[in-house]
Amino acid sequence: MSLEVRPIDESEFRAWLVAKRVGFLAPPVVADEEVADRLPHTDLSRTYGAFDRGRLVATFQSFDQRLSTVGGADLAANAVSGVTVSPTHRRRGLLSGMMADDLALARERGDACATLIAAEYPIYGRFGYGVASWITQWLVDVTRSGLDRRWSGPGEADGGGRIDLADGAEIRKEGPELHRRLAAQRAGITDRTPRAWDVGTGNAYHVRPWTEPFYAVYRSEAGEVEGYVAYTSDDNWSDQKQPGNTASVRDLIAVTPAAERALWRFVCSVDWITKVRTGFRAPDDVLPLLLPDPRAAQVLTHTDMLWLRVLDVPKVFEPRTYATEGTLVLEVRDAAGYANGRFRLDASPSGGACAPTSAAPDLVLDVAELATLALGDESAVRLATLGRIEEAVAGAAARADLLLRSPRRPWSMDIF
Repeated sequence: MSLEVRPIDESEFRAWLVAKRVGFLAPPVVADEEVADRLPHTDLSRTYGAFDRGRLVATFQSFDQRLSTVGGADLAANAVSGVTVSPTHRRRGLLSGMMADDLALARERGDACATLIAAEYPIYGRFGYGVASWITQWLVDVTRSGLDRRWSGPGEADGGGRIDLADGAEIRKEGPELHRRLAAQRAGITDRTPRAWDVGTGNAYHVRPWTEPFYAVYRSEAGEVEGYVAYTSDDNWSDQKQPGNTASVRDLIAVTPAAERALWRFVCSVDWITKVRTGFRAPDDVLPLLLPDPRAAQVLTHTDMLWLRVLDVPKVFEPRTYATEGTLVLEVRDAAGYANGRFRLDASPSGGACAPTSAAPDLVLDVAELATLALGDESAVRLATLGRIEEAVAGAAARADLLLRSPRRPWSMDIF
């Protein structure tokens, strides 16, 4: 009997969750509370299952997303999640078929791109995805960082302002606007729905036991909320009754330099905290250089984060801004056809114009490599050195870097 791939209905949602758990090697048990909590927030028309004689053996889901690009504009994205294939049905083309169908529908809707967070690096390049952002996590030994442990709050050197403790309700109130302001400053930020804020602050069902974090809000001298941090702490004491607790940052959003500096200083100065896990930050986060001794920040994680698939070249490259004025002709190779062709980009600090052209190309590259350049993170010169893009005109890769690189690296903080 052939396999059937289709959107699921409401009666199949629990089985879909179980199949997803199987694919992710999680216990294949789903509570009634989880079904009731998640179902109202799930678009079943974009929740696909592969069925073998009535049994779900593969899962796939997509949803609408907004993705910030360089300069603060956002892109309409097709976010892909929940991709699994049961171990009994590997290597049968299930993922390829579901991905192809989903990308075709996204292109029909007019989405500029598709996004995902990859569990395994080698899977998605064959579908035209490339790594658009990376993340780094540090473990800070605050006892040797050189920071003043007697710090009692933001002073004039920190930009003034104040830090107040808060709770989840206040973060749900203040957080969304802060997040929108951050997305206007930084490429790579994916939007957070009201549901995401509920989940992130414990106001929803959680599969794993929920640990309520500590929250602190930074306010400027004028009283405006400019950032917040959420963190948890373990309880670790030595036999000599010396504290050795680690604070784990779940979320830290700051929209001004003063707020960013003050919130990091705050976390690193809490009594009994001797180490701080930073959570997933941009690789160029200010924290290590905020420390008098940057060696006190040890890299725990450095890995790919957001994968991007360009579906419409002009829709991806016209909304963003560029470091300087210039023109670049890109010949994009896309086996699926969505982004295939030659495009002229006329770039400037105020924006860009991008359209198909018959002009000779400056650079020739695969659509997956184009994705790595789209948010300003990767170097075209480095890709040319690797042989992953072709310079049709000498010096074109260096010219592309002058145009495309962003002042700060893109940051994608959320797994979806």
